[in-house]
Amino acid sequence: MSATMTLPEGFADLAELAARWARPTENARSAIRWTASAEDFAALHAAMMPRLDAVLARLEGCPLDGMDSAETRLFCLAAAFAEAAPHHELYGGSAEVPHSFSARRFVPGHGDTPSWSTALR
Repeated sequence: MSATMTLPEGFADLAELAARWARPTENARSAIRWTASAEDFAALHAAMMPRLDAVLARLEGCPLDGMDSAETRLFCLAAAFAEAAPHHELYGGSAEVPHSFSARRFVPGHGDTPSWSTALR
């Protein structure tokens, strides 16, 4: 996704996070997550958690197969937050899952398919 893409009106404050975290596929989001620091996870969490209700309310009315580019980017940011939140909330800011096998061993079958497409199946 291009860094020049916008978010829906009312979400401009999340644009910097979206430029880094909002990727269309699970594999692309995982690559960002695996290189994130505890500070990166904390910043994402601090910005997204207070806005989560508004983000989900905005996306609730969007059909997955009819989102515009701004809505798609917000959807991808929400997916990134859902995937990254445990690293802040449960794993002490580690990009790895403690006491587990490496997440890089997990290869999702839909990892390079845009996430909104897999939800339509």
